[in-house]
Amino acid sequence: MATADFANNVRIKIVHTPSMAAVGTWAFSARAVERLKELISAGHQATDAVEDALAEVENDPETGRHIVGRGGFPNSRGVLECDAAIMEGKAGRFGAVAALQGVGAPVRVARRVMDKSPHSLLVGEGAVAFAREQGFAIEPNDNMLTTNSAMAYQEYLEKNQRISGHDTLGLIAVDTTGNITVGVSSSGAPFKAPGRVGDSPLPGCGLYAEHMVGAAAATGDGDKIMCFCPSFHIVQLMKQGSAPSVACRTVLDDIMRRIASDSCFEIGLIAVNTKGEVGAASTVEFPYAFWNQDMVAVEICTNHPHSIHSDGGRNRKV
Repeated sequence: MATADFANNVRIKIVHTPSMAAVGTWAFSARAVERLKELISAGHQATDAVEDALAEVENDPETGRHIVGRGGFPNSRGVLECDAAIMEGKAGRFGAVAALQGVGAPVRVARRVMDKSPHSLLVGEGAVAFAREQGFAIEPNDNMLTTNSAMAYQEYLEKNQRISGHDTLGLIAVDTTGNITVGVSSSGAPFKAPGRVGDSPLPGCGLYAEHMVGAAAATGDGDKIMCFCPSFHIVQLMKQGSAPSVACRTVLDDIMRRIASDSCFEIGLIAVNTKGEVGAASTVEFPYAFWNQDMVAVEICTNHPHSIHSDGGRNRKV
């Protein structure tokens, strides 16, 4: 909201109209962003849309290879443990689960934590107990793995063969009334230590949102990302007037300067403001899916690796 002064000293408030928008991390999020587009265009609330779109990807074993939900890679004991979180722009609206076993769509449990629990984050056995109390079926671990993830685990045991990648799925939606919600989900680092939790379900780290400002999400090396709270930092910069693209690049610049290294850990950042503007920054080639109400279809853009000696990765459509 802004004000304008005219010669007759009348002060008129100028309010920008929220623009529907949706964005997702990595190219495989395109299907989920398309789903967000359909839902918010039909008048659905941003939180419901993010939950539904995220859950569809989580519960699809074919997308498990992207380190998300059912079919993801297990921990070092062969057990799949998932992290998920959802956050609204409205103050105090956050819910998350971590190291959750036996649930194909962990974001639905995170939503229930936000709506029904006096707590904001439940972990491990406590998360499972809560999910069961809320009526979720807790499936055996074998049901959570696919042939691909089970074979990968066997190769890890026999050959210590690792899987590279940190493909956390992050989704952000702005609905017709200007509500903004961000959700994230990850099965975590392949063959991680039991109980390990990355940045994804931590507010300010893997995700953050503020009403009438915008939201941000992070993906990459969660053990490193959580040390810098990039999502919170991005939203605060947008609150101060920075465009999403500038906010993302500024935060990544700050991280790279602080680690004082020629090479930075893997990180990808996305952000959207309530005007429907999107931004991204990354240390790797980082495709993301995006749509706003001025666009006919969802587009996939690619952010190129960022350097503090440049003006940041430039986005191009692919």
